[in-house]
Amino acid sequence: MFEQFDRSKLRLRPLNERVHDVPLSIVQNPAEAPLPFEHEHLDTLAEAMVSAKKKNAAILMMYGAHVIRSGCALWMIELMKRGLVTHFATNGAGSIHDFELAMIGNTCESVARYVSEGQFGLWNEIDFWNDAVNAGVKEGLGTGEALGKYIWENNFPNREKSVLAMGYHLRVPCTVHIGVGNDIVHELPNCDGASLGASSYTDFLIYTHSVEKLENGVFLNFGSAVAGPEVYLKALSMCRNVAHQEGRTIRHFTTAVFDLLPIENEDFHTAPPKSDPRYYFRPWKTILARTVADGGRSFYVCGEHARTLPNLAKKAIKKDEEKRA
Repeated sequence: MFEQFDRSKLRLRPLNERVHDVPLSIVQNPAEAPLPFEHEHLDTLAEAMVSAKKKNAAILMMYGAHVIRSGCALWMIELMKRGLVTHFATNGAGSIHDFELAMIGNTCESVARYVSEGQFGLWNEIDFWNDAVNAGVKEGLGTGEALGKYIWENNFPNREKSVLAMGYHLRVPCTVHIGVGNDIVHELPNCDGASLGASSYTDFLIYTHSVEKLENGVFLNFGSAVAGPEVYLKALSMCRNVAHQEGRTIRHFTTAVFDLLPIENEDFHTAPPKSDPRYYFRPWKTILARTVADGGRSFYVCGEHARTLPNLAKKAIKKDEEKRA
């Protein structure tokens, strides 16, 4: 057996000593007009979300951590409340920012400063994240539900601005898809690898169950360049395997990628060749091209999440209200 790092040697400091880069004030208020942003595809995507809701199809939103750091949580919660997103999914970092904002109203530390000091990620109260997962796995919960339950039931001061907590409260699945070693919580002495793996795999199966309902539905990917397309790809393959056996199809659905890579003037419905470095931008080849090649449709929106997501949400909410009027 190879030697392992001894976590008992770590020195953790109180979280109130950490300098934060993102305060709770970043969270946008849906009662106010979002930051300006226009795009030709937003109306089409909003219509697709309303149509999917009417047909009881899945409307999944996969998002990277920057979406939470950009202040989009309350817009996401509003979509959740209205049934315009039926499943939220993120990576480990997305869940940590959500957890920290709910707990202390701040998030994000300076990597450059604290990695130099050997202090990056090594803060006492962050281990509550692991406590939540370790407790939840004993109940068979996925990571997202365990975190949401912990935030909600421990009455964190900003729990109603937490996507995970509101998902738990409203019974809307919010899943967390973890890469072991990727996140600051994995540094801490109370991180249990078995709990981490079990709870994240439970979330993968919950997510895959939602993908089973993707026919006539919508899959939105906001800024998740690896977890988003890769988890979606495997889940969709599993669901199509079962659907094929049952004489069903999962082909007619809408996908959209929201990111910063300037490819809007490209033929993004076809995967770029391997000689093109952009071939390795997974959202393009997986979400925009390959998985919709036999009946679906895809869209690409280039812009900052702080602008794109709220404006899409606003349009979807308005169209949904008009349909019900």
